[in-house]
Amino acid sequence: MGLVSRARARLTASLRPSQVLPSPNIWQWPEVYEAENRAQDVDGAVWALLADLANWGGDVLDVGCGDGFHLPRFAERAATVVGVEPHPPLVERAQARIAGLTGVAVRLGAAHDLPVDDGGFDVVHARTAYFFGPGCEPGLREADRVLRPGGALVVVDLDATFPPYGSWMRADLPSYDAGEVDRFFEIEGFELHRVRTRWRFADRATLEAVLRIEFSAAVAERAIATVPGLEFPVGYRVLIRRKPRGLILR
Repeated sequence: MGLVSRARARLTASLRPSQVLPSPNIWQWPEVYEAENRAQDVDGAVWALLADLANWGGDVLDVGCGDGFHLPRFAERAATVVGVEPHPPLVERAQARIAGLTGVAVRLGAAHDLPVDDGGFDVVHARTAYFFGPGCEPGLREADRVLRPGGALVVVDLDATFPPYGSWMRADLPSYDAGEVDRFFEIEGFELHRVRTRWRFADRATLEAVLRIEFSAAVAERAIATVPGLEFPVGYRVLIRRKPRGLILR
């Protein structure tokens, strides 16, 4: 989701359960977004960190799963995997992707109104989806509802403080306050891990197409002009909050 879209997502707290806000990049250009997913984190730095943060061998819920790009990877270890996605065409694409996999399902739904029972998951994962800072409190409550005691909410988002990608993000939304977002998640009880990665593309045309669906025209063209080859560094913020196993006395 582009940064302008994620700013609008901060209004999610006022939405009715049936309402969702669009994610223009993957909703409008799913094939380009597929290429973007394949280019991300080519060294596996995010996955290496995630491996030690939660129980990926249990039951996993992927919130905002899009067209299901990460579901097969979760299914390699998890007992069961459920993807939740609010956009019906992406639900169909995700269901086609997981056809033939056992223990994997995709459901139509939103982060603030998850279509699953209480306490059924060991991990709730969300990657560049919904959990962008102030305004995502309804989703935080839903994650707590569906997690088992000791389970973890894992949020993977882009780091707006790390150049050059973060600089392009801030250029499109100068009012975005990365410090405010970090403080919000700290207050909400999350641990923060910063990860440095590389995005690498098969060809120049794909790199340029991805930048054009993620940024405004002016920022995209500036980014294209400053990237000489087929890759650039990108920072991530990985946030984790564990659900207590017992009562918390205040």
